[in-house]
Amino acid sequence: MSSTELYLRLLQYVAPYWRVFALSLAGMVIVALTEPALPALLKPLLDGTFVHKDEALMHWMPAVIIALVTVRGSAEYVALYAVNWVGTRLVMDLRQAMFDKLLTLPTAVYDDRTTGNLISKLTYDVTQVTAAGTSVLTVLFKDSLSLIGLLAWMLWLNWKLTLLALVMTPLIVGVVRLISVRLRNSSRAVQQAMGDVTQVLQETIDGHKVVKLFGGQRYEAARFGEQANRVRRFMMKQATAAAASVPVVQLLAGIALATIVYLATQQSSANEITVGEFVSFVTAMLMLTAPLKRITGVNEPLQRGLAAAESVFDLIDQAGERDPGQATIARAQGEIRFDQVSFSYLDMSRPALDSITLTINPGETVALVGASGSGKSTLANLVPRFYRPGAGRILLDGHDLETLTLASLRANLALVSQDVVLFNDSVAANIAYGAMRDTSEAEIVAAAEAAHAMEFIRAMPQGLDTLVGENGVKLSGGQRQRLAIARALLKNAPVLILDEATSALDSESERHVQAALETLMQGRTTIVIAHRLSTIEKAGRIVVLDRGRIAEIGNHRELLEKSGIYAKLYNIQFKLQEAV
Repeated sequence: MSSTELYLRLLQYVAPYWRVFALSLAGMVIVALTEPALPALLKPLLDGTFVHKDEALMHWMPAVIIALVTVRGSAEYVALYAVNWVGTRLVMDLRQAMFDKLLTLPTAVYDDRTTGNLISKLTYDVTQVTAAGTSVLTVLFKDSLSLIGLLAWMLWLNWKLTLLALVMTPLIVGVVRLISVRLRNSSRAVQQAMGDVTQVLQETIDGHKVVKLFGGQRYEAARFGEQANRVRRFMMKQATAAAASVPVVQLLAGIALATIVYLATQQSSANEITVGEFVSFVTAMLMLTAPLKRITGVNEPLQRGLAAAESVFDLIDQAGERDPGQATIARAQGEIRFDQVSFSYLDMSRPALDSITLTINPGETVALVGASGSGKSTLANLVPRFYRPGAGRILLDGHDLETLTLASLRANLALVSQDVVLFNDSVAANIAYGAMRDTSEAEIVAAAEAAHAMEFIRAMPQGLDTLVGENGVKLSGGQRQRLAIARALLKNAPVLILDEATSALDSESERHVQAALETLMQGRTTIVIAHRLSTIEKAGRIVVLDRGRIAEIGNHRELLEKSGIYAKLYNIQFKLQEAV
């Protein structure tokens, strides 16, 4: 996308606030129009008061100056307030658009991108866009008008000297163009490096216990220092390019000024210019340097903003989850059929799933077992369409999942994982999450009772209103699991996916969680991803996966009698448990 296209797209986000932005521009027009007023006043002030001793002029000139400053100051206040209001709205709208996109991105995008880089886009990159979207435009607008006004006054006073001043303009434009490319490239590098800094920071904060326990402080400090130094180096490249532009422009302007002063003194000797005209002209020319400096200096925030806009729109333009389905299903019976389903990850040489054919009957509990990398989680993740099959079909009650809307499909599914996700909110809000947020307190309590969670919830300081902390940090593993089960119970979906919900729990917690799971699984089609085989002995059927294929199917006893893969895995775990 070209710079012009990027800028026009940014302005689309400013357009809804055009009235406030127009107010800002109006204030800047007034400021710009009053810019040449000061040098214009110098001519009658010097010639009329000091040379010709005009008493009337002496009396009203102070009042004119006060009025001019008052009008100019008021207009500048309105302009700055309005443009900052629009700028903050621009950042808020872009952040909202980016966050809305994050909510709809396919799971594969999260697999390929680091969390730190995504967070950096919303926290750092978007703030760099503000200057390009509002401040740059207003500076160009105001200062361009100021330059035009000052040049017009200079032309009226002495067109010969003014034309000489304009000779330097092409040189200044050339300098700005040369520096633009370097600024844009360094801005892109800074944004990428900031994402890496955020990633290291997040990993260290999330894993602070591991860092402390394994003595990783020095390693993490060195890793952070390396990334922080990368940011510093790129920012210095940016600063070097930006710093070089201003003095070069000022040098060219200074050369022009020196030449003009010399020629003006020659004209004064020939009585071609009065003292007032000379001072007024030189003042106007000196006043040119400020807006000229701002216009040339605006290139840095402009290029930084455009580079940030590339990053922001890269996220906004990401394709969301495909939802081509048109059919809806009220409450499913729960039959799931995999018909020659295959799936491959982009970076994997062999398929994660290869021609899987399996039918799960309504209300049946099917456990998926196998070695790590056998395809258990991948198969389960295809049911809610977190991923899409590369070949074959998956059907729910005879409906191809591709024909169902995502909302209709996922309304019939519930998930309880070993990695419980809780939000930094109240216990009640974590149970009645999302579409269930309007659920009554009585229903929440009933779900928590069935999940064996009310016993510890009642012991909390504020009961259901107690904040659980980031990802439930204030709760034990078993308590977090029971809240997740209560959430699934409250949803009351006919299809349930369990990802080893009792792993890594102590015996007492496991007993509570197992009892809650048995309540949850009643009358529901359940897919259990099993790592601890002792927890799925009662499953109706056990499906053994090996390298993406179904190797064995049967109940616990049948598979043990086959003395195949399942029996081998079971015996290994049984011996390990005995050793412990």
